[in-house]
Amino acid sequence: MKEEIERMLRDFKSEKITTREVLDKLKSLPFEDLGFAKIDTHRTLRKGFPETLFCQGKTIPQIMEILKAMSKHNHNILGTRASKEVYDAVRKVYENVEYNELAKTFVIKKEKVKLKRGKILIITAGTSDIPVAEEAAVTAQIMGNKVDKLYDVGVAGIHRLLAYKEKIFEASVIIVVAGMEGALASVVGGLTSRPVIAVPTSVGYGASFKGIAPLLTMLNSCSPGVVVVNIDNGFGAGYFASLINR
Repeated sequence: MKEEIERMLRDFKSEKITTREVLDKLKSLPFEDLGFAKIDTHRTLRKGFPETLFCQGKTIPQIMEILKAMSKHNHNILGTRASKEVYDAVRKVYENVEYNELAKTFVIKKEKVKLKRGKILIITAGTSDIPVAEEAAVTAQIMGNKVDKLYDVGVAGIHRLLAYKEKIFEASVIIVVAGMEGALASVVGGLTSRPVIAVPTSVGYGASFKGIAPLLTMLNSCSPGVVVVNIDNGFGAGYFASLINR
């Protein structure tokens, strides 16, 4: 990979290729192959944010090896679905690591995050939805967004939501996290002109089918401007909200 980059630089200096061609070639340069994992070393160049480490299902030695490779290319690293055991192993090796126990995320910060102008508001229907909301918040923050939170304002007591209308009107993007029947996303979508990202959660009694019921409610929302991510996918919501805010 080093030789390829050096050759491109020589061609660029001799005006054989353009800046655009150099960038296009860099976008397709190889990944780092660890055998059990292939680290996407150029995702920041292609996507504007580095690869995220999904920890669930991986062993601690695998996670540590992946982090070692990722840290050579990335200033800040986000790990999701990370247990306390994983965090304890990570903090022994890396400084400036922050763990959110509710979200089960860790962030390794090597440089200060530059904040974008807009604000992302994250709303939950209930307290039980907060872990998914926190995953969205951590993701949005490490991607350089200002985040505001409004928790436990579901439709069972709609006056709680209406008491914070100014927060809704001030936001650039809104993430709504709800289980049970998932009606809150439609209500918020009807109040705001901003994009709403709905996140169904697996919170609820048996007939909610571990998030299927709120997922279908959100997909069938009559409020225009509401899009839906997968069940419990706080990371996906935070990432997409950041793209909109960018």
